[in-house]
Amino acid sequence: MSEVSLEASLSTGPGMVDACRRHTLFEWSAQGHVDPIPVARAKGVHFWTPESKRYIDFNSQLMCVNIGHGHERVIRAVQEQAARLAYANPFMATEARARLGVKLAEICPGDIDSFFFTNGGSEANENAVRIARLFTGRYKVLARYRSYHGGTAGSLTLTGDPRRWPAEPGIPGVVHIPHPYHGIDRGSDSTERALADVEEIVQLEGPHTIAALILEPVTGTNGVLPPPPGYLEGIRDLCTRHGIMMIADEVMSGFGRTGAWFAVDHWGVVPDILTMAKGLTSAYVPLGAVGIRRGIAEHFQANVLYGGLTYNSHPLGCAAALATISVYEDEGLIDRAREMGTLMRSLLEDLQSRHPSVGATRSIGLFGIVELVRNRATLEPLAPFNGSSPEMQALGRFFREQGLYTMVRWNTFFTNPPLCITEAEMREAFDIIGRGLTITDHAVVG
Repeated sequence: MSEVSLEASLSTGPGMVDACRRHTLFEWSAQGHVDPIPVARAKGVHFWTPESKRYIDFNSQLMCVNIGHGHERVIRAVQEQAARLAYANPFMATEARARLGVKLAEICPGDIDSFFFTNGGSEANENAVRIARLFTGRYKVLARYRSYHGGTAGSLTLTGDPRRWPAEPGIPGVVHIPHPYHGIDRGSDSTERALADVEEIVQLEGPHTIAALILEPVTGTNGVLPPPPGYLEGIRDLCTRHGIMMIADEVMSGFGRTGAWFAVDHWGVVPDILTMAKGLTSAYVPLGAVGIRRGIAEHFQANVLYGGLTYNSHPLGCAAALATISVYEDEGLIDRAREMGTLMRSLLEDLQSRHPSVGATRSIGLFGIVELVRNRATLEPLAPFNGSSPEMQALGRFFREQGLYTMVRWNTFFTNPPLCITEAEMREAFDIIGRGLTITDHAVVG
């Protein structure tokens, strides 16, 4: 193929897919089975293929493009920063870094007012653990089952779902603890019992050996699971009593996704360490951060923070974050997520009332999920744990054919649109979902 014809081919959907499959690796996939959607452009809640097929981005890509695609304010901020100062190493101070630190101190809960910047969420959680270990002088970390904390070595060890298995044994010192949710057939543990289980494990492991307890305040890819009443407050109290650092992984739940700046704000809990990424820049530029309370920050005035990244505090990322936060504020997107979340909640409930394959729905703000079952009486999942089924695969194909993009995983699919979504766009997405559920309804028995 000539250079000209190759160049032309790479701008088409088939050519783009073929080249990506041949010369790049796709994550969490056997490469022979991947079938990526070619993407040429995006705006608001939509993206388009090179051949102009339109998709509703009902998952905000990976729950990260919170403000929507193609916002001119963020694009302009990145362009202007690149023209002025594209990079400075992390031992230097820049205006974008300074302004972002001040702004995050303003919106983060309590006295979290000092930040270590990373390339993304996985690195944020890695460094949160490192900071907790350095601060406490302890080494163990408690992490919950049914959690996901990232794909790097340490964060994957923290993770409590099957993505961890191939990477084991992983880093030392991680102890997994129960999650208070046991599935739609058994519901949630009582808060008292769930906290008692954690307290027992703390005692058995030795409180003096435990540096941190990390959790997603609202569990993300493992079910969109808000905590039972009093649970986060109880974890906060337990950590305080034993000198354990409470790490809140807000990589997915932060920046308006739940209808508050951070999910912990719903329960008035201030963690010792808060990690963030995704919605921090709405994924326009990679950036993560570890936020720490003032007392922890003071410790590192005289003690070395053993950690560093070439792209720590990258000026383009900091500029994108500042512009993104201004969009949240000026366009009222945090309140909008809460208001549109009420509409989404009603549409989810309507699905459950009309479709026998819908076993459960959950949402908080614009963070939602649908669990599908084969039997309404037994609540048998429509796909096995860590697996799929012909019906779930057919549902995923239908969504794709109809121009709806969302994550279909195991017996669930997600409803996580950008916070800028309109009522008309929301209803259009749910119309596609409702038609698709006729596929799974046919699989229901009993």
